[in-house]
Amino acid sequence: MKKTKLATVWLDGCSGCHMSLLDIDEALIPLAGKIDLVYGPLVDAQEFPKGVDVTVVEGAVSSRDDLEKIRLIRSRSKVVVAMGDCAVTSNVPAMRNNIPVKKMLETIYGAIPIDGVPPLLRHAVPLHDVVKVDLHVPGCPPSAKAIALVLGELLEGRTPDLAAKVRFG
Repeated sequence: MKKTKLATVWLDGCSGCHMSLLDIDEALIPLAGKIDLVYGPLVDAQEFPKGVDVTVVEGAVSSRDDLEKIRLIRSRSKVVVAMGDCAVTSNVPAMRNNIPVKKMLETIYGAIPIDGVPPLLRHAVPLHDVVKVDLHVPGCPPSAKAIALVLGELLEGRTPDLAAKVRFG
């Protein structure tokens, strides 16, 4: 049986969605036999691979690096899942949207940092503002049960019915 190539990505967020993914606990065992985890914070891969079946993305698009990465991910993924409120609505990262970037950086750092800090976009935005998203999974973070349902259904080639399974916040 061909395994599904699965990638997970963490953009501007808190990693709570990845923690919730790990909270699937014993349900990870049957999933593990059906996937090839090709990219993510728990994988050594440095470059996002081509030919990914499903990519689960946590976090908002807040920097030029995020923007380039999500565009690359979309071009190399059959299915892109916006996982969690930051990816779906831009949630907490968008709290900075009413403050001009220059003023915010000067207030926080005393000057505008240059080395090692990717240039910020004017606003933090949800994934669907910049790429096509195939599935939105709200929650802060989504529950482990909701994530298990999403992955299980996607691995079986079905679109999960999330109506009664997820909520914002």
